[in-house]
Amino acid sequence: MAELPRERMDQVLKRFELIETQMAAGPTPEAYVKLASEYAELQEIASNIRALRKAEGERGDLEAMLADKAIDREMRELAEADREAVEGRIEDLGEKLRLLLLPKDEADQKNAILEIRAGTGGDEAALFAGDLFRMYERYAGERGWRVEVVSASEGEAGGYKEIIATVAGRGVFSRLKFESGVHRVQRVPATEAQGRIHTSAATVAVLPEAEEIDVDIRPEDIRIDTMRASGAGGQHVNTTDSAVRITHVPTGIVVVQAEKSQHQNRARAMQILRARLFDAERTKAASERSETRRLQVGTGDRSERIRTYNFPQGRVTDHRINLTLYKLDRVMEGELDEVIDALVADHQSKLLAEEGAET
Repeated sequence: MAELPRERMDQVLKRFELIETQMAAGPTPEAYVKLASEYAELQEIASNIRALRKAEGERGDLEAMLADKAIDREMRELAEADREAVEGRIEDLGEKLRLLLLPKDEADQKNAILEIRAGTGGDEAALFAGDLFRMYERYAGERGWRVEVVSASEGEAGGYKEIIATVAGRGVFSRLKFESGVHRVQRVPATEAQGRIHTSAATVAVLPEAEEIDVDIRPEDIRIDTMRASGAGGQHVNTTDSAVRITHVPTGIVVVQAEKSQHQNRARAMQILRARLFDAERTKAASERSETRRLQVGTGDRSERIRTYNFPQGRVTDHRINLTLYKLDRVMEGELDEVIDALVADHQSKLLAEEGAET
């Protein structure tokens, strides 16, 4: 088992103790908010480091007692039982700290922009895109997150050709970031008279919502066009010149918003543009790191087929970790934690292996 990063633990504990001192000294309200935020981030790690050091101290005392040849048999047996219990506690705390001290993804605590697009499969793909959106909407509801649709293009038979939504709440991106990729469905469409199974797909992209400080967008780098909204949609079509298209010239990224308010369209288009630029920067950095470190989990490659939903067999399979669950109906109802927990655990184990290889 890899050694704990003792030097890093010392640094974390020193920083935490300094924050405790500064907060007790009565800082300004603004400084207090910043300190409280960092305090909350470090509290669990510091608590576990202190618990580990206390347990190691107890182990030292017990070993000193056991080294004393003068203690009677009964005391020795008690001390040996206590040492075994303390060793178990030290091992558990060590495992927990290895995970807590892993490099953090700075975007984990951000809200997310969820983009779902129908892929191959025509109407059935659009219906599946709608099913996926409802699945995520239910999952978000279970976790107390807020989902707001930014734009939607409905399929002719229902579902969505494309739907974009914001998901806001605690730790949204840390849970949803593994959902990026191609989702494949195998089922008998309602319109299929012969009962044949069709395969179709939808693409999911989960982007961390970026603040203005995360991405520098220069006014001269964007071109904004307003145009008349058009296309299928009946009463939902906006017939005024309110649609907004923003082009980021250096990257060629284009965002179109066609809701009723031109002002709102511009703000939301900029929100999506910031997220896509931020995601592009993160993907580029991850790609550069992976050339030497080969850490591929969670890179969000949206050309990769990540999961299959097989309705006739009632199963869902995540191909990245070879996980198959025969509870497709519950997964589609938003019970995603078992899949996401397994993906997070796999990601952490790869990070631990990488950390061990570097030490």
